[in-house]
Amino acid sequence: MAADPHPDWLARLPSSWSYGVTRDGRIFFINEEAKSTTWLHPVTGEAVITGHRNTPDLPTGWEEGYTFEGARCFINRLPTGTALTCDWP
Repeated sequence: MAADPHPDWLARLPSSWSYGVTRDGRIFFINEEAKSTTWLHPVTGEAVITGHRNTPDLPTGWEEGYTFEGARCFINRLPTGTALTCDWP
């Protein structure tokens, strides 16, 4: 499954705003006029949910994540080593 190249939140950005993506996949918004940033969309006032997140139904040490293409994956962060899989742990 590929990520939508033109999601709704992107189409609704005011002209003086742009966005960036952190290394862990979180989207932030840049107000070019005010030279400021925020996690919240300037129109909706809500954060765009992306990147890795802890999910209560996953085993301890595992996180749910998404690739840049939009594929769901699971990351094992236990001290035995980092593992990435597309199969439920």
